[in-house]
Amino acid sequence: MIDFQTEQIPEKLKALRSQSSTLSIFRLLTFFGMGALLVLGLAESSLLLIPAAIAIGGFVKLIQRTNALKDQEKVYLALLKMQENQILRENRRLELLDSGAEFSDKNHPFSGDLDLFGSHSLFQLLNHTTSASGKSKLADLMKSHFDPQASQSRAEAVAELSQKKEFLNAMEAVGLAFQKDEKPTQTWIQWLEKVEKVSAFHYVLAFTGPVGGITMLLLIFLGIVPEAVLGLWILLGLGFLSRVFNPLKEAAESIPSASMLKSYRIRSRQIEEENFSAQALVEERQIFTQPSSTISAQLEELDNLGLWAQNRINLLYLPINLLLWTDFFLFTRLIKWKQKVGSSLGHLPQTLENWEVWVSLGAFESQLEGNGTVVWAKEHTLAAEALAHPLILQGKAIANSIEFDAENRLVLLTGANMSGKTTFMRTLGINCVLANLGLSPFGSSLTLGPIQLYTSMRNSDNLGESVSSFYAELSRIKTLIKRLESGETLFFLLDEILKGTNTQDRISGSEALIRQILQTNGLGIISTHDIELAELQQSVEKVHNYSFHSEIMDQSINFDYKIKKGPCPSFNAHKLMELMGIRFRQ
Repeated sequence: MIDFQTEQIPEKLKALRSQSSTLSIFRLLTFFGMGALLVLGLAESSLLLIPAAIAIGGFVKLIQRTNALKDQEKVYLALLKMQENQILRENRRLELLDSGAEFSDKNHPFSGDLDLFGSHSLFQLLNHTTSASGKSKLADLMKSHFDPQASQSRAEAVAELSQKKEFLNAMEAVGLAFQKDEKPTQTWIQWLEKVEKVSAFHYVLAFTGPVGGITMLLLIFLGIVPEAVLGLWILLGLGFLSRVFNPLKEAAESIPSASMLKSYRIRSRQIEEENFSAQALVEERQIFTQPSSTISAQLEELDNLGLWAQNRINLLYLPINLLLWTDFFLFTRLIKWKQKVGSSLGHLPQTLENWEVWVSLGAFESQLEGNGTVVWAKEHTLAAEALAHPLILQGKAIANSIEFDAENRLVLLTGANMSGKTTFMRTLGINCVLANLGLSPFGSSLTLGPIQLYTSMRNSDNLGESVSSFYAELSRIKTLIKRLESGETLFFLLDEILKGTNTQDRISGSEALIRQILQTNGLGIISTHDIELAELQQSVEKVHNYSFHSEIMDQSINFDYKIKKGPCPSFNAHKLMELMGIRFRQ
């Protein structure tokens, strides 16, 4: 039984390695003793073959015990790595964690602007997957369409999983210790689905081989038949064995490795032995409860057969196979196993990938500081109460609140440079993503209506595509307008709108866009340095001003990073340039 407790792992590892060292000495002594008894038994007295047989049994047991200790060591090392990663996440030192940069998508409605992937990203906080496919599924979920019903179902499951810390540890540790992406799972699934039959001919040879081989050895030993007959027996066997060579070769190449099967089997058993009440988890667990036997029991049987099939060509097996025709016994067992299991294991890899995602969500909820509540409303609204950014270290993150509804549709956000405008907008966006994942926001509460998220914040030029940053921003805005005018309700975050053009065009273009958006169901924030736009609150309904301020000192600029109602009364670009060494004429 593998121990998944996380207490005193270094001490446990030291004791385990000491035990393994002692066991290695016993195994070596048993091997030499076994060999000596076999030689003496064959040369001197057949009575010595009895203790030789006992020694062989003991040697096998020692090998099994050694393998069990190696497995436990791998699990302890995985748990130790998990503890180290948890400390990195708690301290927001994420540079050593998988960034998931391959999932970045600048054309996605929001992922490219909210640090979901890449260096110092939400993915690094969230990812506890142990396979490439599981990681991809987690990334897809992070970028998924907002679905209030699915999010509430996930939230119920995540809340339950966050209380099952030993289960979460076991699932992740087993994946880290044993899971290897060595063979494509599709190959195994295709082999499982391939129909193969065992004929009476196979059964006859599976019986004839061992009986005939042992009888042949006995007759030769007694001197009744010459040794040359054994050669004829082997030649006869080669002809028959060729009938099952290719099917067994295909099975050996298709069945996952022993390490991978161990990962499947142990994780399946963990799921089978755990009780769940959340509907989403109950549904995910159903595949593991088969009428005839559990998935883990089926995998244990395959593990033994697969090890046999994958080692058929080694020097120890070959002479036994040629003498006893054991391939026929292996073939009949494998096909009977396939017929019994049927297609029940075909979806196992995908199901366990789903569980990797569940473990990631549950571990995030359990280990980090998100403890706010999420309310899904029917109205088109968003209300954030004291939300902070999850990627900023707890204690340093400044929480802010804001509310949108039918009368407060559009916020013009002004403020000094570096005062916190962009961080606040990303705080809202990333907490919305957390809510959609079924996770708690970092703050007091977040109320969301049936809305979708859209951002335009990190637009950049692309020389390869001959696209300027201004054109890239216009393309994002074009998509926003198209979606809004099609009837979608979007919560948008537009940072430093139209910054790539001159002041006059920027102000007139921004005003036109604001009036156009207010004819749709959109709600959101537009940040700008053009204080002239703040005057729209006086003439355009549903537009409100908020701002971030700074305090200019002689040799510094101070920020409180707190959002305030009304436009920003002063800006700090001039002072910042002075502090950077630019000398203005007096």
